[in-house]
Amino acid sequence: MKEKLKNVFFKFWYWYVNIVDKNAEVIFMNYGYSKDNQKIELDENDEKNRYSIQLYHLVATGAEIKGKDILEVGCGRGGGLSYINRTFAPNSAIGIDLNKKAIKFCNKKYSSEKIKFFQADAQKLNFEDNAFDVVINIESSHRYSQVDVFLNEVYRVLKPGGVILFADFGNQEDLKKLNAHLKNLDFKRLKNGIITENVVEALKLSTPNREELVRRLLPKFLQNLGRNFAAIEGTTTYNKFLTGEFEYVFYALMK
Repeated sequence: MKEKLKNVFFKFWYWYVNIVDKNAEVIFMNYGYSKDNQKIELDENDEKNRYSIQLYHLVATGAEIKGKDILEVGCGRGGGLSYINRTFAPNSAIGIDLNKKAIKFCNKKYSSEKIKFFQADAQKLNFEDNAFDVVINIESSHRYSQVDVFLNEVYRVLKPGGVILFADFGNQEDLKKLNAHLKNLDFKRLKNGIITENVVEALKLSTPNREELVRRLLPKFLQNLGRNFAAIEGTTTYNKFLTGEFEYVFYALMK
């Protein structure tokens, strides 16, 4: 029941953000990354999304992206792919998401950038075999009904020697299943690690901004749900990371 409610709220949140976010303030929906409060250099316009961007930066440095053809599966509202495109200079960049409103937003928001956005299912990628050098998937796969099908599709569309850059969280059982699926596909691990402590640090540092955004965008009766969704310090979701019930992992895997 709780999982169903989460999914309902997630869909509602996407819809609601597209209605009320007139100034495109919400372009990231990940939990972020911070290590000893070290800060990468960012443009002034990116500063408000620092911790979410730092997670994308960590993931993007797991492989060579410059001059490559890249795909982000689960691009959301496009902030992460835009940052990677501007910072790491791929040859081409495509973002897909199941949410139609998110894709419509992305195509309008990033119309001046050389990124293509399409509505598509992560478990049925509408691309040819061996199409991409890099596939990126950040904090999205835990909502897929069949993660093994998604990973099979990623393996199919990656070129030989291509890399999936993956970051997500789950409980021990979730991560055990994930690792079994990866093993079945015979990916070569270039990098991997548990970054839960870094996610907790980012959540703590970003709590004031997340709290302010929840108060401003959500009506009062939805604000507690919004806080938990955003993993604001002290919420149930935040505490699951803090106690280790949830672990956050990062992989760079070569086909």
